[in-house]
Amino acid sequence: MNRFRVAVAVGGADSVLVGDDERRVLGRSRAFVQDAARRSLWRRRLAGRAGRLACALALVVGLAPLVAELAYTTARGVRGISFGFFVHAPTPPGIPGGGISTAIVGTAQIIGLALAVAVPVGLCAALFLYERPGRLATGLRFSADVLAGVPSIVIGIFAYALVVRGLHHFSDLAASFAIAVLMVPIMIRANEEAMRTVPVDLWEAGVALGARRSRVARSVVVRSAVPGLVSGNLLAVARGVGETAPLLFTVAAPTAAMTLLIFSEGTEALPAAQETAWATAFVLLAFVFALSVTSRVVAWGLTRRAR
Repeated sequence: MNRFRVAVAVGGADSVLVGDDERRVLGRSRAFVQDAARRSLWRRRLAGRAGRLACALALVVGLAPLVAELAYTTARGVRGISFGFFVHAPTPPGIPGGGISTAIVGTAQIIGLALAVAVPVGLCAALFLYERPGRLATGLRFSADVLAGVPSIVIGIFAYALVVRGLHHFSDLAASFAIAVLMVPIMIRANEEAMRTVPVDLWEAGVALGARRSRVARSVVVRSAVPGLVSGNLLAVARGVGETAPLLFTVAAPTAAMTLLIFSEGTEALPAAQETAWATAFVLLAFVFALSVTSRVVAWGLTRRAR
C-alpha cells in the first residue's frame, strides 16, 4: 500500500500524521488561500491606482482655473508695467501716463496699521488658547472660526458703522481696522496650531525649573513656534492685501489702495483705464505670490536653524 505520511507542526504543538486524502485537502486549502490573497492584492492595487488617478484629476481641475488666471492676468498686465507706472500718481480718466504710486503707499499704510493691531491680538489670543483650556477657550476658538467665515463686505459695513460714522469721515484708520478684523481670526488659529507643534515636555521642563508661566510662554513656546507664527501671519497679510469690499466702505479715494484702483479703473470703458487696472492686478498678484513664497522660505529657514 503506497501511502505517505506528512508531519505538520501547528502553533508549536506536537507533530500530527496525516494521509494522502488529508494532504490533498490541505493542498486545496492552501491554493484557495493563495488565490484569495492574490485577488485581494489585485483589488487593493486597482483601488490604489484609481485613487491616485482621482487625486491627479482633482489636482488638474483645481489648478486649471488658477493657471488660467495667472496666464491671462500676466498677458494683459505686463504690457502696462514700466518704471513710471510705479513712481507716478494716478491720472484722471482719459489722460495717459498715470501710475499707482499713491495706491502702493496707501496699501502699505493700511496693511501696516492693520498688522500693528492684529499681530498682538492674534498672538495673545493664541497663547490664551494654548495654556488656558476650558469653556472660555472653546468659545473663543469657535468665535474665531465663525469670524474667519464672515464675508468681507460684512466686515466693511461693521467698520463703517463703528469707525467711519464715529470719526465722521473716511480714513486709512477705518480701512486698517476692517483689514485687522479680517486677519485676526486667521492669525489666532495659525498661531495656536504653530504653538501646538511645540513639545509639551519643553513647557513642563520650564515650569519644573521654577520659571513663571509667562516666562515659559515667551521664552520657550513662542520662540520654538516662530517659524509657524511667521508663516501664518504672512499668509494672513496676503489675504488682507487682496481684499476690496471692506475698503469700499472705509477709504475716501479709489486711488488710496491698489484693490480699489483695480475696481475703479476696471469698470471704466477707456482702454487706458483698462490697461491700468490689468497692470495693477498683475502687480498685486505678484506681491501676494511673493508673500506666500517668502512665508515658506522664512519658515523653512527658521525651522532649520532651530534644529
